[in-house]
Amino acid sequence: MNPASSIAPAVSPAKAWISAFRPRTLPLALASILTGGFLAASHGQFRGSVVGLAALTTVLLQILSNLANDYGDSQNGADSVHREGPQRAVQSGAISPQQMKRGMGLFGLLSLGSGLLLLWVALGTAGAWLFAGFFGLGLAAIWAAVNYTAGSRPYGYAGLGDLSVFVFFGLVGVCGTYFLQARSLPLPVLLPAAALGSFATAVLNVNNIRDIRSDELAGKITIPVRLGPVHARRYHWLLLLLGFGAAVLYVALTYHSPWQWLFLLSGPLLLRHARAVWQRQDSMQLDPLLKQMALTTLVFTVLFGVGQVV
Repeated sequence: MNPASSIAPAVSPAKAWISAFRPRTLPLALASILTGGFLAASHGQFRGSVVGLAALTTVLLQILSNLANDYGDSQNGADSVHREGPQRAVQSGAISPQQMKRGMGLFGLLSLGSGLLLLWVALGTAGAWLFAGFFGLGLAAIWAAVNYTAGSRPYGYAGLGDLSVFVFFGLVGVCGTYFLQARSLPLPVLLPAAALGSFATAVLNVNNIRDIRSDELAGKITIPVRLGPVHARRYHWLLLLLGFGAAVLYVALTYHSPWQWLFLLSGPLLLRHARAVWQRQDSMQLDPLLKQMALTTLVFTVLFGVGQVV
């Protein structure tokens, strides 16, 4: 018997589901959408309805991913008694595997519906090929959200989670939001997209450094499991430097106002975070740094975006 199951009945169903949604991950999911909106506004192309629907779709996809992660890790062994992080809903017995699968199905349908509405509002009848291309991206995002740790061959267990996060939280989120407003994609926009992708990957990396022991026991071969704790922390510094450097290069290439350097104020926050990841060796001491990095990314996003618009 799982000893955690004895405390599950004390958790109300509503609280169990809200916990399974992992609200602290949602600001990070919105960061790429906000960045795409700010960049479009800086070029006089902002469309509030598109940004709003893109944000809704992204939140729904993130919740779907979180539910699938909860379900998948419980089925594949990563959520076990050896896990260092917070206890998950299926692992604790607060939500059954069957209920979680139904929740995944619901949020998959909601994500699909929201995404289709987004494409209709943004593109209308602009062209079947364009609509089909973005629809394909949406289906890919749903597939990626579910199959990170769920499914018969979860790619997160092969160490490909970092690449997926970089692509969807960075390139697709920022560039897609920008394009759906402006119907064009200047190459420099790839730089802030890479910055957001790097920072989102850094959040995942903290999570994976924390869970090295349980992931290794479960056969979940993440980047930190491959690199080891010391090199994983060096990789973390690299992600932060690449993200910050991409933003610096973007401003250097598009410079027109000193306000564009406003994001430099987030530098001390990133440095403080990087030093904390390097110094804290105990797994549970790393857990608060997940929220810290997510909020730091949001601060960077707002400072960077406002600086471009002003």
